[in-house]
Amino acid sequence: MGRAYQNRKESMAKTSDANARVYSKYGREIYVCAKAGGTDPEGNLALRRLIERAKKDQVPSHVIEKAISKAKGGGGEDFSPARYEGYGPGSCMVIIDCLTDNPNRTFGDVRLCFTKTKCKIGTQGAVSHMFDHDCILAFKSDDEEAVLEALMLADVDVTDIENEGGIITVFAPHTEYAKAKQALIDVFGEIDFEVDEIQFLPKATTAISGDDVEMFNKFMEMLNDLDDVQNVYHDAELSES
Repeated sequence: MGRAYQNRKESMAKTSDANARVYSKYGREIYVCAKAGGTDPEGNLALRRLIERAKKDQVPSHVIEKAISKAKGGGGEDFSPARYEGYGPGSCMVIIDCLTDNPNRTFGDVRLCFTKTKCKIGTQGAVSHMFDHDCILAFKSDDEEAVLEALMLADVDVTDIENEGGIITVFAPHTEYAKAKQALIDVFGEIDFEVDEIQFLPKATTAISGDDVEMFNKFMEMLNDLDDVQNVYHDAELSES
């Protein structure tokens, strides 16, 4: 399950130690999701997945409930998604997902992170073709054959399956998320998923070493400090030396 957890740990802006910032990011994302697809998690699969992920990341219930109540009101901020791509320290490739109520401000803030670390922001599609946009479902099981059979019978286009330490991780195109999850639940019953996410996974990695490591960490910290940034994905592999 190394790919799933490594990407979750290193490539997402929510790894900040500041709980308040994590809660704020989740609150904004839940609000936007509920406002767009409905406030009932049973009828809004994306919202249900988001709430489950928030709970696993120890977001308090009152933060989740407040965001949903805000969406029920119908007013409030009008956030829209924004995605930026570019080349970070050591020529690594980076995708930055944001939710913003002011695209001009957000673009300026993200671009400043690139320029202050001597990096280059690119155009849409500049690096995303070098990532797989996959759903990741990981749960406790050691029956890889049963998992594969369940997915094949449901005609799920599986990208990869990993079996490590009693945890099976399924990778599939993000468009197959609902079908893949339902196929597993139909066979194994209600599952307490260790990972239940949609992410950009790099097809290859870029080695980062020397002074670029420090600059990369600065770059990630600057992005993480931006309220509008929700997720950061990259292909960097940092040298431990």
